[in-house]
Amino acid sequence: MIRGVAVLAVLLVSLTACVTETTGELRPQSPPDLEEAAKINTQLGVDYARQGRFDVAEEKLRKAVDQNDRYAPAHGVLAYVLTQRGDREEAEREYRRALALAPDDAATHNNFGVFLCDLGKFKEADQAFRTALADRNYATPEAAWTNAGICQRQARDPRAEDSFREALKINPEYRAALAQIAQLTYKASDWARTDAFIKRYEKLGSLPPDLLLIAALTQRKLGDRAAARRYEQTLVRDFPESDQAVKLLKTPPAP
Repeated sequence: MIRGVAVLAVLLVSLTACVTETTGELRPQSPPDLEEAAKINTQLGVDYARQGRFDVAEEKLRKAVDQNDRYAPAHGVLAYVLTQRGDREEAEREYRRALALAPDDAATHNNFGVFLCDLGKFKEADQAFRTALADRNYATPEAAWTNAGICQRQARDPRAEDSFREALKINPEYRAALAQIAQLTYKASDWARTDAFIKRYEKLGSLPPDLLLIAALTQRKLGDRAAARRYEQTLVRDFPESDQAVKLLKTPPAP
């Protein structure tokens, strides 16, 4: 399964003062602000989710929902966390609840699109990405374009390359789109273009295992034996237990 790019937005919340210091004693200043508490717990949920601590993230997000059931970000992030924990049925309910409360939230539409695509609901996913892209204030449209392209690849839709190119028009250094279009051109046996996209990616940082394998095999096709060996050696040295290294070792090496 080709996974899409989910977006966990940073939620800017402020901590409201809850106590006042008088004569050495701490006394409540006002009743608990449940709306503010929901925001704080949602932010904590985001932070824990980014650390991969999905159990704690779920706990914080469920608390946020209990505190303010109409706070859309809590439902949206909870949906993402539930997806990571394998509870797709409840995740879908939470996504739909979040979008019912905030129908114009582009990040949630993007994440819901990734979710739907994983379920094979390609048309509905595509509509979710298009809705996200319709928001001119969306901070990361390159993510939605890339996800649209990933979903189109899975659906064998020929528009996939166009979507990746749209992502790269917005952000020429967007690695997720560069990786995807390199894989797409490699599958199409377009070795020269694959090489060009891999080199663009390399300028931004080291190649992950999947691109190292493609790079090595591409250089074999282009007849550059020295370049092929460099990629092969890097893959086996840096990622010896990866599926890509195993696959490489099962194929004849560059002579």
